[in-house]
Amino acid sequence: MRKTSLYSSSGRARSDPRTAGRSAGGSRSSSPSAAGASDRAAAAPPRGAAPDAPPGDRVQEGGAAAAAGTSRRGLLRRYERVLLVAAGATFALLLVVIHASLGPVQRPLTQDDIDAAVMRTLETATLPSPAARAYDVVRSSVVRVRGFGEPDPENAEKEIERGVGSGVVIVDNGTILTNLHVVVGSKRIRVVFADGTESDATVLGVQPEHDLAVIRARTVPDDLIPATLRSTADLREGDQVVAVGFPFGIGPSVTSGVISGLRRDYFSPEGKRVLSNLIQFDAAANPGSSGGPLVTMDGEVVGIVTAILNPTEQRVFVGIGFAVPIENAAAGVGMSPF
Repeated sequence: MRKTSLYSSSGRARSDPRTAGRSAGGSRSSSPSAAGASDRAAAAPPRGAAPDAPPGDRVQEGGAAAAAGTSRRGLLRRYERVLLVAAGATFALLLVVIHASLGPVQRPLTQDDIDAAVMRTLETATLPSPAARAYDVVRSSVVRVRGFGEPDPENAEKEIERGVGSGVVIVDNGTILTNLHVVVGSKRIRVVFADGTESDATVLGVQPEHDLAVIRARTVPDDLIPATLRSTADLREGDQVVAVGFPFGIGPSVTSGVISGLRRDYFSPEGKRVLSNLIQFDAAANPGSSGGPLVTMDGEVVGIVTAILNPTEQRVFVGIGFAVPIENAAAGVGMSPF
């Protein structure tokens, strides 16, 4: 007796075992081998179709896909903030580019634009004059010099003032240049600095041939600034200068003018030559201006005011003043900065 199969790969319904050996027409099949071949043919896949993957392979493929999806989600969660920041930066950059492209095109700055701006400034702002700027540079270095003689016979406590002039600080230790005729014969010399500090001074050296004296104050301000000295080699007639000093004891006073001549000689009213190689200038100078600095528009000292020319006996300025070149004055200190 033949054992009946439990499962069949065929799609047909299972037949009654009692009629299994019969054909549809009521006859038996030709042979058992033919039936087996028919079952195998039904179970075989169609020609050209890929065979079904084994169940194990299908499980592995599904697991790999799920793992890949999980990995991508993990990466997204891990770099979510970085991606958001990058996206925001890209968006901001895009906005900047769009704004720049929509904004007005900047025109290159030309020399005409600069000139127009300077002209507007000159028209709307009041600028200091060249003389004012020069004075601002040198003012803290200018001092008042007074020479005193013997005490008053009627009042021993009262000193008699013999000479009044000006001076300029050239070394911050209180070394001052002035005229010899301001201090000559004085028993006592007093100087007054720009900040009001007063001090006695002593004579360090003299140059009679240049009417120069070098004195030093005993007490100096803490912030004393010496003047800057400049060579006269490049001076020309017509260059602007200022004279700073204490004419008639009033000051400090500032006058401006130009260099009228170079290498001048000064003769006394008696006709005797006194000084040579002088700078002639037309900035106002009067008694008391002697010893003060002659200054360029840069605030640099080129000479020491020493004399005025006046054919009368009034001793007032008539337009011609003389200054000793600073080279000679520096030599009086035993030094030359040039």
